Amino acid sequence: MPHRPFRLGLTGSIGMGKSAVAGMMRAMGVPVFDTDAQVHRLQGPDGALIGAIEARFPGTTGAGGVDRQALGARVIGQPEEMAALEAIVHPAVRSARRDFLARHRAYPIVLLDIPLLFETRAERGLDMVAVVSAPFFLQRRRVMARPGMTEARFRRIRASQMPDHVKRARADVVIETGCPKWRTRAQVRGLIACLRRSLVR
Repeated sequence: MPHRPFRLGLTGSIGMGKSAVAGMMRAMGVPVFDTDAQVHRLQGPDGALIGAIEARFPGTTGAGGVDRQALGARVIGQPEEMAALEAIVHPAVRSARRDFLARHRAYPIVLLDIPLLFETRAERGLDMVAVVSAPFFLQRRRVMARPGMTEARFRRIRASQMPDHVKRARADVVIETGCPKWRTRAQVRGLIACLRRSLVR
């Protein structure tokens, strides 16, 4: 049977520290597929999805690509509109993910950073799922510090995502980020070391 890497999925709600944890794993030599970064490329200047998004959501794109605030205002809290956007974006992201896995098939472990992992049932193609989590007060503080964020928008985003306690219950591993960064890094280092040991047995 051809070798394929161990597929570790990473997810977590907005403001939970998922990008920081993915960065730690990347620094430990684990290739990372960053779904958000891929979406930015697809929706950026000359991105492959600009035409389809503008056709379905007129006025949400320009010379710089997709106007994320304008598009967000059209779809967040609107299930039918969100489903229409996902029907455009998700197939392209899945294709990019397949290309990533093909390019990195010689590695023992790869990380798939997927914000809507459970919501899109992406766990079915993974070997393990790690959920990044932090207390609500810290999540709110992080998110509200972002440029252009409002309390109303934060509430809409949270309402559109699977609750943190549900993600924690479905996770194989929970990585806590409501603690000093060195403790989070120690959790990540321990997880990767454990996986590497198990894969050489």
